[in-house]
Amino acid sequence: MAIEKEGNATKRTGGRIVKSVGDGGNKQFTGLRALIWPIHSFELKKFLPMAIMMMCILLNYSLARGLKDSMVVTSIGESALPTLKLWFVLPAAVVFMLVYTKLLNVFSKNTVFYMVVSFFLIYFLLFITALYPHHQALHFKCATYSTKLTQTLMLPIEHWVFASFYVMAELWGSTMIGLMFWKFANEITPLHQSKRFYAMFGFVANAALVISGMCLGVNEETESASADWAALPYLIGLIIISCVIIMSLYYYLTKSVLKDPVHFNPEEMNMQKKKKKEKLGVFDSFKYMLKSKYLGLIALLVICYGISINLVEVMWKGQIKLMYPSKAAFANYMGELQIWTGLATIGFMLIGTNIMRKYSWFLSAMVTPLMIFVTGLIFFSFIIFNGYVTPLVEQFGLTTLGVIITVGLIQNVLSKGVKYSLFDPTKEMSYIPLDDELKSKGKAAVDVVGGRLGKSGGALIQFVLVNVIYHVTSVATLAPQVAVIFCIFVFLWFFAVSNLNKKFLEITTAPKEESPATAE
Repeated sequence: MAIEKEGNATKRTGGRIVKSVGDGGNKQFTGLRALIWPIHSFELKKFLPMAIMMMCILLNYSLARGLKDSMVVTSIGESALPTLKLWFVLPAAVVFMLVYTKLLNVFSKNTVFYMVVSFFLIYFLLFITALYPHHQALHFKCATYSTKLTQTLMLPIEHWVFASFYVMAELWGSTMIGLMFWKFANEITPLHQSKRFYAMFGFVANAALVISGMCLGVNEETESASADWAALPYLIGLIIISCVIIMSLYYYLTKSVLKDPVHFNPEEMNMQKKKKKEKLGVFDSFKYMLKSKYLGLIALLVICYGISINLVEVMWKGQIKLMYPSKAAFANYMGELQIWTGLATIGFMLIGTNIMRKYSWFLSAMVTPLMIFVTGLIFFSFIIFNGYVTPLVEQFGLTTLGVIITVGLIQNVLSKGVKYSLFDPTKEMSYIPLDDELKSKGKAAVDVVGGRLGKSGGALIQFVLVNVIYHVTSVATLAPQVAVIFCIFVFLWFFAVSNLNKKFLEITTAPKEESPATAE
């Protein structure tokens, strides 16, 4: 109605309507509605496809994550995880980022989205039809290893089918969640709307973790420890179907929803440029990004998260392997992890969306490092003081290994819950004021390469400790050293949040005439 009355300024008026509703949306919702569903009915046309798209992306990541860990930890060993992250995933992420940056200069962003999803779809199809069915014939064995370091580096190469799946699963998490989805969301969601939308995306989408956990749990019921992985084709098939749904939803959003001025106003998103910018090459883009201190602080957040969580996870997964040595049993336990993570994340989303709407960006962003710091120290303490813990738990008929695994499970569930509900939304909000170059290519560098640097940084630390300095067979024996390093990076994370908060406030309160693009 209001759009028709203005007539001669439909697009502009549509933008003002959305902004007015978005700005006042928090005040319009009262009671239980304000707590659990602060979304207007007319916004569902935009919100639901985005939330379902994120759900499909998370479903694929959760399934692939459980499968990759089951393949690698049970076939090669947990010591292969740092090797894979450092020497395989990180180079793959760098190559992907370079190719992605080049593709953006040649093709439209919509075409690049379809190309990226199709790339993963083709790999998963090839994996389940050709690679996995013949993996025993495709894998090879070296005669001897001259050193333990050589063995550590060669084992993933010998089991290259499993290693390739591990790399692709990791890349899916970095590119589809961190880059493709959130980049798209940042381009079409105003800052005032993001405070309501971003946490609620996760509230809906994290049902995928529960679904994936139930799917992974089928393994224990359908096969014994020595049987082949009967459920795997169905799980990979689900991943392939999700890829098709993701592309279909993206097509619907770009061809229908974003053509409606009520749901998308380019002027509000700072997409109306005074003059067309020349597209930058790969290396020019790097130079441009490196000049931004603001982007550097976002990268530091991502790197510190990756290192701190990786230092805990590798040690924890090594403990899980001791109790669940077969692929099926390990995958089943990963399924339980996904279910609990999904339920916890949905709960945290309700809390997170209200924290983001009622309190500052700084407080919202600090919750994740605080949660990981506290729960991580508790986990390390149980391993370090193993001798003191054992007599206590045995009094209750429990085993020390079982208690350590449970504490690690709780740590992982709580950490991932706040990560999905607060870390990701606050990080993505910090991209919104930036210009298109930093939103696209800068985000690619931070989320794809920076994210891999974080996990690879944790992997490098453990790789050096285990294979170069101490020459041990299990990283669990180095829990005191790892715990100290863990604390250092969490404190660095606190520093990054504090400084990014200052710059975020400067940009978001700057006069509109001034460009926030470089955010130095």
